[in-house]
Amino acid sequence: MPSLALVLPWFVVLVLSLSFHEAAHAWSADRLGDSTARRLGRLTLNPLAHIDWIGTVLFPLLAIYSGLPLLGWAKPVPVQWSNLREPRRDFALIALAGPVSNVILAVVGALCLFVIGGSPAAQGSAAAWLTIVVLVNVLLAVFNLIPVPPLDGGNVLAGFAPEGVARLIDALRPYGFLILYALMFTGVLGAIVGPLRRAIVATLLP
Repeated sequence: MPSLALVLPWFVVLVLSLSFHEAAHAWSADRLGDSTARRLGRLTLNPLAHIDWIGTVLFPLLAIYSGLPLLGWAKPVPVQWSNLREPRRDFALIALAGPVSNVILAVVGALCLFVIGGSPAAQGSAAAWLTIVVLVNVLLAVFNLIPVPPLDGGNVLAGFAPEGVARLIDALRPYGFLILYALMFTGVLGAIVGPLRRAIVATLLP
C-alpha cells in the first residue's frame, strides 16, 4: 500500500484541479448570461464549494491506494439554458471550458517545471508536485473530452453537431455512465485515452 507521502500530492492536485475545472464552467456560464452558478457560490476556486464526497474524495483515494486508474469528479455546475443567449452553442462552450482549464493547468505546470529544473523523482520536491500537476490535468482533459454524455465532450459535440446528431446524443444521456463503464471494462476506454494522454504528456514533459 502506498504511503501517505506518495498519496497526498496526487490527491491534493486532483482536488484542486477538479475545483479549477468546475470554476471554469461557472465562470464561462456567468459570462454567457447565466448567473446561477455565481449566485450559488460556485464561481470560486475554493474546493469546499465543488467537492462531491464520493467522486472527489472516496473514489480517488480508493483508486490511488489500489493502483486503479485515477478517476474523480466534482459537483456539476448548474446551468439554466433559458438564461443563455444561444442555449445549445453556449452550453457547449461552457462544457468546453472545463477541459480547457485543465489543459491550461498542465501547460503552466510544464512551463514551471522547465523553469525550475530539478528531478521529478525527488519525492516531495517542487518538481515532483509540478509533474503530478501535468499528469493529472492531462488525464482530466483527455477523459472529459470523450464524446459521451454527461462528460464535457458529449456536451460539446451535442452543441456543435447537426440537429439530428445532437438529438441522438441527448437520447443517450441517461445511459452515459453505463456506456462509460462498458468502455472501461472492455478496455476500449484505455485504448482511446491512453495513447492520446501519453502523446500529450510526452510533448509537455520531454
